[in-house]
Parts: sequence; C-alpha cells; structure tokens
Amino acid sequence: MSNIKLIALDLDGTLFNSQSKISSGNLAAIKSATEKGIYIVISSGRPFCGLPFEQLEGTGIRYAITTNGSAIYDITTKECIYENCMDRSITTPILSFLLSKDIHMDAFIHGDAISPKKCLEAAYKLASPAPLKKYIIESRTRVEDLPRYLEENNLEIQKMTLNFYPDEKGILVDREEVKAFLLQNPNITCVSGGYNNLEFTKAGVDKGEGLKMLARYLHIPMEDTMAVGDTENDISILKAAAIGVAMANATEDVKAVADEITLSNDEDGVAAIISKYTF
Repeated sequence: MSNIKLIALDLDGTLFNSQSKISSGNLAAIKSATEKGIYIVISSGRPFCGLPFEQLEGTGIRYAITTNGSAIYDITTKECIYENCMDRSITTPILSFLLSKDIHMDAFIHGDAISPKKCLEAAYKLASPAPLKKYIIESRTRVEDLPRYLEENNLEIQKMTLNFYPDEKGILVDREEVKAFLLQNPNITCVSGGYNNLEFTKAGVDKGEGLKMLARYLHIPMEDTMAVGDTENDISILKAAAIGVAMANATEDVKAVADEITLSNDEDGVAAIISKYTF
C-alpha cells in the first residue's frame, strides 16, 4: 500500500489537456484520492487569480502552490498562508530593462496579474496555444506605468512571467538577450514555464521550496509526497518530492530528473499516476 499523503500537480501541460481543461478522468481520480484523505494540491506558475476555480469545484482540492512557489493559498478561504516576494530594489532595475524590449510581461502581485498596457500588442502576436493566449490577453489588469503602479501602491512582485513572439523567420524577438540579462542576476531564480517563456522569482524561491513549506504546514513528511509536471519550472518540485513524475509530453530535462513517466496530458496521465499510488 502506498504511503503517499500529498500529491502536487502542475496545471498547464499536466493536469490541463491541450484545451486547458481538466478531463473527467483526471477529475474522478482526484476526487477518489481526496476522499481517501490524500491531499491533492495545485503547483503552478500561475497566480491565484489564474486558477481554474470552477473546474476544481467538488474535487476536494484545498491548497495551491502558486507563482512557482512564491505564494501558497487556501483555495476555500482565499487566504494566502505563505508569501515570499521580490523587493522593489530588485525588480525596479529589471523592469526598466524589460520595458525597453518588445515582449509581453506579467507581474503577479498578491494573487493578481498586472501587465503594462504597452504589452498588449505583443500578446496578440504570441504563438502560444489558443486557450493559453486567450487567457493571457483576457485575464490581466493592465496599467500605464508598472513601476509607478508598484511604487504608489507599495506593492512587491511574487513572480514575473515573460512571453515572446516570433519574427518573420521564427526567431523569438528579444528572448536571448532577456534570458542572458536575467541569468546573470544573482537576486532572482529564472526558469521557463513552457512555450519558450521566461519566469523569475526571488532567488531560492521555486516550486520545490513551496512544496516543502506546504508539507510542513500540513505536517506531512517529505517522504510521503509526490509531484507531477512537464516543464523546467517543475524540475525543483520533482526533485524535492519523494516521487517525481514527468508527463509523457514533458521536456527531456524534466524526464531526466523524474522517478517515473506517466501518460501525456491528453491521455489522462495525472489520473493514471494517482490511481497507481492511491489504490
């Protein structure tokens, strides 16, 4: 009998199928597990406002590790039970650089998604899957001056997400220059969350640390945890969990660190691995 008591699930490319929906098979497996007293939690790069609340209703899922581990929420009460943001002294010079580039950027702040109005034009050019592109375009609060907005409202950023569009030759505009700039900054952790985006949090903040925080909060030993994911921002949590599971559609670097590989996100891979460990 498995001793797994907490299973962390990524959303995009993992729990979501290609249409950004949770299949009936995945929903049934999750509900069965939670009814047995197993914690099924979300582990996403998305902010709290970007969680699929309607789809999760009735599943028994209560907690969510959001923004790559920089914030953890109780979904039922909407309470933030943990948060580790970047100081404005870190983000202000980075934003100054990013705003000079032709990219789409989101600042995830206390569970909300804020984006400069100037970035909307780049959003329409993204080559992301249609459901994800629609989510990016329609779910953001857009402001004229992001640094000023942060300063005037005394706000700090949980995570930044950057998306890049291809030029006529298929080369992602400004991506390599932005990546080099971010990777040389010791104050942040920079990864990709899929579809060639770039995401950064405070240095040392990642999904793996988020899992450790939530496990401590729930008094669950790490040896009783499992995590499932598909992209670079999931590597830390797959390493942190006792059992790290990669989707069949995962990138090769994710598969390389995984203990197991399940079916793809369009084949109910989440349901398959949950059923295997919660029989």
